[in-house]
Amino acid sequence: MRQMPNYLSIGGVLVLAMMLGGLVFGLGDTGFAVAQVNASEPAIDETLVMHADSLSNAFRQAAALAQPSVVTIVSEKRQRIWRQFRSDSPSFPDELRRFFGGDSERFFDRPPSGMDVQRGLGSGVIVSTEGLILTNSHVVAGTDYITVRLPDNTTHTAKIVGTDPKTDVAVIKIERHSLPAATLANSDKLRVGDWVLAIGGPFGLENTVTAGVISARDRSTVGLADYENFLQTDAAINPGNSGGPLINMRGQVIGINTAIATRTGASAGVGFAIPSNMAKSIMGSLVKEGRVHRGYLGVSVQDLTPDLAESFHYQGRHGVLIGDVTKDGPAEKAGLKAGDVVAKFNGQSLDNASQLRNMVASTAPQSTVDLDTFRNGQHLTIKVKLGLLEEKAVDVADGSSASAELGLTVHTLTPDMARQWGLDENLKGVAVTEVEPGALAQRAGLREKDIIVSINGISVSDAKSFQDTLAKSDLNKGVRLQVTSDGRNRFVLLRNRRQ
Repeated sequence: MRQMPNYLSIGGVLVLAMMLGGLVFGLGDTGFAVAQVNASEPAIDETLVMHADSLSNAFRQAAALAQPSVVTIVSEKRQRIWRQFRSDSPSFPDELRRFFGGDSERFFDRPPSGMDVQRGLGSGVIVSTEGLILTNSHVVAGTDYITVRLPDNTTHTAKIVGTDPKTDVAVIKIERHSLPAATLANSDKLRVGDWVLAIGGPFGLENTVTAGVISARDRSTVGLADYENFLQTDAAINPGNSGGPLINMRGQVIGINTAIATRTGASAGVGFAIPSNMAKSIMGSLVKEGRVHRGYLGVSVQDLTPDLAESFHYQGRHGVLIGDVTKDGPAEKAGLKAGDVVAKFNGQSLDNASQLRNMVASTAPQSTVDLDTFRNGQHLTIKVKLGLLEEKAVDVADGSSASAELGLTVHTLTPDMARQWGLDENLKGVAVTEVEPGALAQRAGLREKDIIVSINGISVSDAKSFQDTLAKSDLNKGVRLQVTSDGRNRFVLLRNRRQ
């Protein structure tokens, strides 16, 4: 028998009792005595177990309702592999081209030796019994061949009905009928803290279900798409989940899983999904017309900071600032002006510029909307008939002045400088030619080639008027500049915080 450690005999009695659990020690007439007792198991609170079982049953029910509608999408893109570089390639050496002359093609332009197939893996959700499937644009765009695998392990070739890269929504179709279609719920009813399940094929593990909550709504500055209004969730989303559904506890789709925020490539508890209401609207346009028609207001907008709001004497809690108005656009025709603060769009409060852009884009062209606007101390309701957004890219002297306090140098904008920078030759203002690193101007967002057209609402046409107007301004109270950047106007507020 192994000898007990010495320390037990001089004070380890209570320790031994704690370690062994089933032994108790008592002091009898003859000293210490050891007795064996049967330790009873902890009592189970069946009420608590019932609550846990009830939640588990809710998860099982929701997953069982949605899983039959979740599919795996395999995309393929094929590229030819050439044995050698071609004579018409930019990398083809000029020396060889001169040496072989007209025979370059015969010697170097060989037939392809094979095909390189790049495969991608994603998810989707069936939204009609006739084979329509909702997924992400980045899952299927630019591919040559798409295969859909259903939960019954049958595979089907799919065709693209339409894609919308600006929201990352796509619709594809397979030739199969009587399919189990998921129900799209109203995502506007979601609240932070609501339980949700994400379903998809992370890392090729099809029909995986993960649970979490809605951790945030209306994420519009993520930088994943042009028009963003993401739901944020901590339900684990990984590569392969893209395009799969985010569902509520009734098994209804409330979002399309799109991306994760991560430093490792795997889930870090921050995932993003396109709200079902946005996805449903985009899907309707893609199915009906193959493209999305978006409303067009014709303004450049920016977030309204407290400093900018104070400079315009605006005391409201909500709103976005109009920095520029497109000539002959719907906004200009309705009477909107640069410097207007738009507080509400059709009665809905605005918190940031992205929110207004999303609302305008999701409103049908030719619709008339009400904009609650603040201008020069007055509250106005301006009606605007939206136009159609055309899907095309919106694509510095005489004299100078330097401000050590602002940390920048400006030159009078000349017609030659304007032409060189692609600006209107008739534009009046001063061009920023130098910005001191770390100075007030740089911290406020000013950069070289910005054109300053006004200070506190007073137009500046040359370096002298800029200097004179600036001299009359008080940086401690704040100086508001109207600036043209890349052909668009915006406001910049400069304030000396070191008082």
